[in-house]
Parts: sequence; C-alpha cells; structure tokens
Amino acid sequence: MTLLATATSRSHAITILALLLSLPVVALGAEPAAPPPMPTPSMPPAGDYHLDKSHASLVMRVSHLGFSTYTTRFSRFDSELTFDPNQIASSKVSTTIDADSFEMDGAPSMCLDIMKGEQMLNIKQFPKILFKSEKVRMTGAKSMEITGAFTLHGVTRPMVLKASYNGGYAGMPKMDPQARIGFSAHGQFKRSDFGIKFGVPAPGTTMGVGDLVDFSIEAEFVGPPLAAVAGGGQ
Repeated sequence: MTLLATATSRSHAITILALLLSLPVVALGAEPAAPPPMPTPSMPPAGDYHLDKSHASLVMRVSHLGFSTYTTRFSRFDSELTFDPNQIASSKVSTTIDADSFEMDGAPSMCLDIMKGEQMLNIKQFPKILFKSEKVRMTGAKSMEITGAFTLHGVTRPMVLKASYNGGYAGMPKMDPQARIGFSAHGQFKRSDFGIKFGVPAPGTTMGVGDLVDFSIEAEFVGPPLAAVAGGGQ
C-alpha cells in the first residue's frame, strides 16, 4: 500500500509539473503592459456652441421656514453660446428654461401645483424663463461676471452671474468628434422683485418660503465637428 501511494503521489506531481510547464512564461515582478496613452486634445475652436443637455443641470436653493435650505431644479432648458477661447469676454449666451419642468423630489402634488400655479410661477401665463447676456467682464484667467437680462414671471430685470470657464477641446476622434467646452455659474435673485410674493416671510421672521433664490448651473456645450476643424472647414 505504501509503494502504491508513493507511486500515485509521484504521478500527481509529474502531472502538475507538466501543467505548469505548459503555461505562458511570465517574468517574476513584470508589470502588465500599460494601455496606450490618451491623445492630447487640441484647443476648442471659436464658433457657435449649443447645450449638451445630458451634461447640464440647473439647481436652486431657498430657505424653507428657516429650518432647511430646500433644493430643487428645472429639468428642461436650452442654451446657445458664441465662444472664442482667445477672447472669452466677447462670448454671448442665451438661455430658455421651460417653467413647467420645475421639479420637487418627493413633495406632495399640492406643493407642486402651488409652485406652478398662479400664486408662484404661473406657468400657463409665463411658460418660459429667459436669460440673455449683454456683457462679459473677466475677473481672472478663466473667471468672469456675465451681465444680462433675466425674464421671470413676465418681468425683466438685470442679473449678474459669476461664472468660470472650465476648459474644453476640439474633439477626440471616434470618442467625441466635436468641440466641447464646460462652464460653471452661480447667481441669486429675489423672487419678490419679479412679482412672486406668495409665502415670503414677514419681516423679522423665517416662517414661509424665502425670498432669496440661490442657483447654480453646470453646463457643457458642443460645437464645430472635429473634422471641420482639422480639415479647415472641409
């Protein structure tokens, strides 16, 4: 029995050795081959750009009874931009927001009805919210103040946005073959200035929905196709 067991063990050892020898030889300590480096994209061209709606957000914050800063958003908006990376101050932008796209996560339908009704946004009479730039003043290499006309609830007033140009490229072959640029922007306004006074807290109290609306925008824009840039417009 001992001789048989020894022979069996040797047979198993020979089989394992043969399997090991058949495997590809890998040097000890060798690193796996690195993927090819990503190409370095070129600077985005000057031209007309439009909003990439899949990479854009418009978020608003307002005091609720002084207990929390409630956060909400508009989910449908569009924007057109004229842009030159070498002369950012000459940029022009116009934005249209669908007032009916106002959203409140998990809120009772009554709250949403009030927000869209005559006491607040009154979307039937004022279905669009507009912003059109009039001047861009650079405050840093990529930071700026955008002054424009803001129309809400049928009232137009001046507004200043603090914005930053986050960069861009002319495109990447096969992956993203058109110019792309990105911006962040922030602003504030008092809704009572636009005739929306329902629920504004009485002076000295916080019982209601705050008058001051704080908002942030994150947006990417797409522009001329990469082939048009590389081929000189061909």
